[in-house]
Parts: sequence; C-alpha cells; structure tokens
Amino acid sequence: MLEASALFRVLGDPARLRLLRALSIDRFNVTELTGILGLAQSGVSRHLGLLKDAGLVSEERDGIYVYYRLARAPGSPSPLWELLDGEFSRAAAIPDVRADDARIQEVRRLRRENFDQHAGADTRDGRQLVPGRSWAAWSRALGLLLPPLDVIDIGCGEGYLTIEAARWARRVVGVDRSPAVLARARQLAERRRVTNITWKRGEIERVPAADASFDVALLSQTLHHAADPGRAVHEAARVLRPGGRVLILDLRTHDESWVRHKLGDRWQGFDDETLSSWLTDAGLITPRVQVGARGAGDPFVVLVACATRPDTLTRAARGSRARGAVLDLP
Repeated sequence: MLEASALFRVLGDPARLRLLRALSIDRFNVTELTGILGLAQSGVSRHLGLLKDAGLVSEERDGIYVYYRLARAPGSPSPLWELLDGEFSRAAAIPDVRADDARIQEVRRLRRENFDQHAGADTRDGRQLVPGRSWAAWSRALGLLLPPLDVIDIGCGEGYLTIEAARWARRVVGVDRSPAVLARARQLAERRRVTNITWKRGEIERVPAADASFDVALLSQTLHHAADPGRAVHEAARVLRPGGRVLILDLRTHDESWVRHKLGDRWQGFDDETLSSWLTDAGLITPRVQVGARGAGDPFVVLVACATRPDTLTRAARGSRARGAVLDLP
C-alpha cells in the first residue's frame, strides 16, 4: 500500500502526466521537453527525476545527449499503462494537450533538420548515413551563388536569418520593434564577427528605410505578428529597387489557437490566395506561393511567397508609397 500510495502521489501532478504523455509518443531530452511543455528546465529535470525513481521513466545516452522514454516493456500489458493510455487518448482534444502535440511535431521537425545532433536516430530506419550533411551548410552554399545584394530583414527578431543573409549580401539592415530583441541580435552578430549589418528599431508597417533602397526584402515568420499584414507587404515593396524581390516565409492557416496567448501571434496563418493578393496589391508582379515545409501530423505548414517589383509601380502601389512614412528610430 505504501508503494502504491507513493506511485499515485507521483501521478497526481498534471505536469508529470503531460511529461508521460509526451514520452508515450517519442523519446526526448530535457531541452526538448522544456520546449514542449513550456516549463523551466529545472522543473522538467525535477519531474523526470521523480518519474524515474518511481520506475515510470528510463534514460539512455545517445552520443552527447541523454534521452528519456517510458520504462515499460513492449508487448507486456500493464493495468497502470492501460489506464494511462486511455486517459492520454481521451485528453487528445483538450486545447493544452493539442498545443503539446503541436510542439512535439515541431521538435521532430527540428530533429530532421539537425542531422549532426540526431545522426544515430537518422540511420535506424534504413536511411543512409551521410556525415556532414547539413541544411544550414546547403543554404550557405546556395547563398554563394547570389550576386552581392542589399537586403532588409523586416521583423528580424534575434537576427538569426539576418546573420545568415549577411554571409552572402553586400549589406543587411535588420528591423524590429523591440529594443531588447535588437540588443540580443547585435550581441549575436558581434560574437559571430559579422560587420555588414545595421540594426534599426521600427514597426513593420512603417519600415525605417528610404524608397527603392534594397534588392531583397525579407518577411520571415513576421506577418502573423503584424497588426496590418497587408500594409507590411506594401512597405516591403516600397523599399525595393526596380527588379527587387519580396520573400515571405509564414504559416498557412491553422487551428492552433494557443499560439495567440502562448506566443503572441495576432493571426493563425494565412491562405495562399491572401498572400498572393497582398503581393499583387503592393504593385509586385509574378507572385509565387508554395509550400516550404510540411511534416506528417504537423499542424504547421510553412508557406514561401515571392514577387518582383517591376520598373514602374501600379497606381495602387504609388498611392501606398505616398502614404508610407519613413521612421528612423535609434
């Protein structure tokens, strides 16, 4: 009875049940579980320690990482696990649980794209082991094929894409509304010794840049944070030189409403036609919208959209350009 009482006390915490449910889907390390559950790493480690002491979770080392999985033998049914599996299935429609599932899919996507970290897991299903394979390296290699360009990253956040663009661009301007975020971006650029970036504070609907001053305007995972996404696309078009291009990466329309209060998203993605119409309304030509990334079971589909500024703007775009304000904040 004492052992049973201790076991049920361990199971009486919602965070530990969420941990067990995540581990019933796949193995994860502490960092991944921290992102899935949205808890502090110290709390996740403490919960895992209690679950491990109770014999519910085991750990295994794979390279330099320690992964956790459920401590149940396959093919040997247990009344406890049958009970938990039933509760996990019944909870699948709860919004917080659906949010956990969405973050689990995001972690799995990152694993697939981070070959170095998960090479061991990448070969168990029969796929070929290719040492040195890296999506980051491929993107940097393709960047070397581009001519020197002037690039603006609108809504740059902490500057990861800005710094990648700086590897092949002549100069890059990173724009974000948050002084704290820009400070972190500057620090990251300094650590990586990148010197061809200028950081500017400003709104994505009022870009602090002159007309026709860039060859490429990037809007990466930015529009779903905008108060007026269509105006942000107009602003991106305004700062383009003739022949310049707007490149958008954003989410297709989805049903994960938790992103509004958890991540501060204003919009739950956009449909293909809306992105295309915004590009056309901004006076851009040859708009293209296509899927950039999609995983089985992943509720988030990334769309990639691109369009070109012609030599002459349409009347609608000229009107937007006249209304656009240039705001050069420190």
